[in-house]
Amino acid sequence: MEAAVGFLVDWSAHARAARVVMARADELDGNSYHTLSTTADAIEAEHPLSATLMRRAMIEDSLDGAKSKRYRHAARHLEECQSCDAAIEDHGDAPTHAEFVTALKEKHPRKHGFWRLTNQ
Repeated sequence: MEAAVGFLVDWSAHARAARVVMARADELDGNSYHTLSTTADAIEAEHPLSATLMRRAMIEDSLDGAKSKRYRHAARHLEECQSCDAAIEDHGDAPTHAEFVTALKEKHPRKHGFWRLTNQ
C-alpha cells in the first residue's frame, strides 16, 4: 500500500493518496520509513490527518520493535503530529494527539530513550 500512496503523491494526486491512507490506515507499514515520511511531508498542508496517521505508523513501528536507533526520528514525527493536530478539524475514528500520546505512554512507559527526546 505504501508504494501506491507514494505513486499517487509523485503524480500530485494528494487527495487520492490521503483517501487511501484514511481508508486503510490500519494497513500502513511503519517500517516503510522513506515512503511514509516523504508522503506525509508532501500532503501535510492539505491533509493533516492522513499525514499524522502515516507518522503514527512509523512511531508505533519504532517503539513496538524497540528500534532505538529510530527513536530520534520517532520523536520528531511525534512533534510533527502535535503541530498538525490544530489543523485537523475532524479526527473521525482516529484518536486526538493527546489521546495518542496517552496510549503510547501506557503501552511504552519504559522507552526512556524515546521519551527523553520528546516534550510530551
